Amino acid sequence: MSHKQNQSMINALLNCATECHHCAAACLEEQDVKMLADCIKLDIDCAEICSMTAGFVARGSAHAGHLLAECAEICNACAEECEKHSHMQHCKDCAEACRKCAEACTQMEHA
Repeated sequence: MSHKQNQSMINALLNCATECHHCAAACLEEQDVKMLADCIKLDIDCAEICSMTAGFVARGSAHAGHLLAECAEICNACAEECEKHSHMQHCKDCAEACRKCAEACTQMEHA
């Protein structure tokens, strides 16, 4: 399958990774960084799994399905944590990207 057929999935994954990287960096600039430790950890995990999964999807790997399931789980966990801090725009934006990515992963996994 051509990567062009999965371009919207790849875009969702890469957008989520970008928002997670941004959120983690922005959290480190906040006043109470310790309060955001779980958010930062999940941002990093989510960015990594999204970036890796995008590569598997782009290559049409037979193993992409496994990663899509795990990616959806981590994206949802990251969104839940970021939603706790939705008064911060970077967390709000990250949660939104994570929810969209999780939904896209779930849809593609079951397609």
